[in-house]
Amino acid sequence: MEYKALIAGLGNPGAEYAATRHNVGFMTADALAELAASRKSMKYKNIGSSGNFELFSLNIAGSNILVTKPLTYMNLSGNAVAAVCGKFSISVKNVIVIHDELDLPQGKMKFKRGGGNNGHRGLQSIQDVMNSADFLRVRIGIGRPEFSSQVKDYVLEEFSKKDLKTVEQMIEAVIKGLDLFFRRGQGPATQFMHTFNPDESSI
Repeated sequence: MEYKALIAGLGNPGAEYAATRHNVGFMTADALAELAASRKSMKYKNIGSSGNFELFSLNIAGSNILVTKPLTYMNLSGNAVAAVCGKFSISVKNVIVIHDELDLPQGKMKFKRGGGNNGHRGLQSIQDVMNSADFLRVRIGIGRPEFSSQVKDYVLEEFSKKDLKTVEQMIEAVIKGLDLFFRRGQGPATQFMHTFNPDESSI
């Protein structure tokens, strides 16, 4: 089967990381799997896992799409993404990486191709292993702690119940944005994601 794109949701494996800020990519991939499994039209198929990744496929707007969760831990995400791309002949331009973004406030998101990695080791790993930064990124805002020395602990903290409500809205919006991307292209998807605002009652 030919696949149009690979969506890679970044995170760390293990129950202790499941609800942490660094795992919004995993959380989005899980939400995509749940949605696809509930809709016959999306043709969900669990391809399984290797030592490096979990993998499933779905269909959006007539296109077959792969979705992966790297199991290598964040700093080695590129190994898993490259393995899937190699196995299924997917070019770096057709990779969409979903990740947490410190430089966006919680409740905001951006959709872009290429650019810097802003210290995000998962993105850096993908760029290094794929030898290119020319992949798409869905940047999900988690905000920054007051001091840079707090970043490592901050990204590995769990979301509060209130924050989780905002994150769930953001994940729903990311999925709608990806649907727009495969149906109508990058422009409409970018506009939708960049103008998203969560329900104020959840902030």
